[in-house]
Amino acid sequence: MDYREIVALFIPILVDQAFIVGLNLVNTAMISSSGVAAISAVNMIDSLNIFMISIFVAVATGGTVVVAQYKGSGNDPMVSHATAGAVSSVSLIALAIGLVGILFHNPLLNLLFGAASPDVMDNARTYLIGSCISYLGIAVVQAVCGALRGIGRTRASLMLSLIMNLAYVVLNIVLITVMHMGVLGMTISINVARYLGAICALYYLFRLDASLHIRLRDLFIIKITMLKKIMFIGVPFAAEQVFFNGGKILTQIFIVSLGTYAIAANAIASTFAGLMQVPAGALSLTLITVVGQCMGRRNIKDARKFVKSFLLLSSASFVLMTLLIMPLFHPILSLFHPPAEIVGEIFTIVLINAIAQIPLWSLSFITPSGLRAAGDSKFTSMVSMLSMWLFRVVLGYVLGIVLDMGLLGVWLAMNCEWGIRGAIFLKRFLGEKWYQHRLI
Repeated sequence: MDYREIVALFIPILVDQAFIVGLNLVNTAMISSSGVAAISAVNMIDSLNIFMISIFVAVATGGTVVVAQYKGSGNDPMVSHATAGAVSSVSLIALAIGLVGILFHNPLLNLLFGAASPDVMDNARTYLIGSCISYLGIAVVQAVCGALRGIGRTRASLMLSLIMNLAYVVLNIVLITVMHMGVLGMTISINVARYLGAICALYYLFRLDASLHIRLRDLFIIKITMLKKIMFIGVPFAAEQVFFNGGKILTQIFIVSLGTYAIAANAIASTFAGLMQVPAGALSLTLITVVGQCMGRRNIKDARKFVKSFLLLSSASFVLMTLLIMPLFHPILSLFHPPAEIVGEIFTIVLINAIAQIPLWSLSFITPSGLRAAGDSKFTSMVSMLSMWLFRVVLGYVLGIVLDMGLLGVWLAMNCEWGIRGAIFLKRFLGEKWYQHRLI
């Protein structure tokens, strides 16, 4: 692949990520107008949503890798079979997870967030049930977009993502800002937007795409051999996401115990962090397609070259985003209407995290994307799980709770964990074992 092809892949993904993060910022700002209890409830449940959604997104990533490798090898019929297999398996998993979340919503809320105030819990219950209903919709969109990225059709995946996310924002403006429906309005918006996105994604596959040749009945025929290939990448990654985001939920429990203001401060600081990570996140997604297609052609030299280039580009992007966003801190913060008591803490966390991201984030997230695209999923998943629980969770508890550093201690523990995990991944990348897997 030459750099013009990669730029053509990257730009739509970058626009997609920018819209997603920007729209999430707007949505968070809108729900914050409904009060601290509303934004706290949404932040709490979003940590649980990320945990559950990440499971079927991990399987969708397995589909992206398999599709990319078949595309790189020039086997177009198997590209179609891999796409259909990815959509089917991801949809079934999402449906199962959504049903479990609905049936056990009360025990989940009491177990994880029992320390929250009653008004926060009431909002959280509404948002959790509504989110679980929407999982099937976003699963279809994620599976289709993942497959399209695998074959390099990032413009189509961008359009599908924009349809879903713009619909979400427009509905939130109507239901939250105009009709003042609060968390219930956000819950209705997320379901309508995600199922609209799913309908558009399936319509694209069946009617608009001229090369994949997928029919509706193909989604109901699950081929075991194809499923095994997808799950070879997807299952370790899903296990990693379960443990990784489970650790995030545990740190969220620490934060809940610090009070409603700490929950709100964490939500706002997380939004700033997400904003700074937009270009790097787009590079991480692009690298899966690039390395996957390189491995399909067994071009190890190019795969190594691109991973190194993306690491440098990612770190440079953090420098640029920090220089752009920090001078705009107070105008952006004003969108969230935060209590004056937490403004100083939010600024400290955002500034320290912005500096830490420059050397540490890329090693911790860009490198494993390249390794995973080459089929080295078990190693990357094991390292991520262990580093999360041994360092971020334990150290977060020690710094945040035991040493009474509060929310800042939890964030510092996360930054330390990035460095440890990134060092391990870098050592793996400099060796030879990561590209010796044969996926197709």
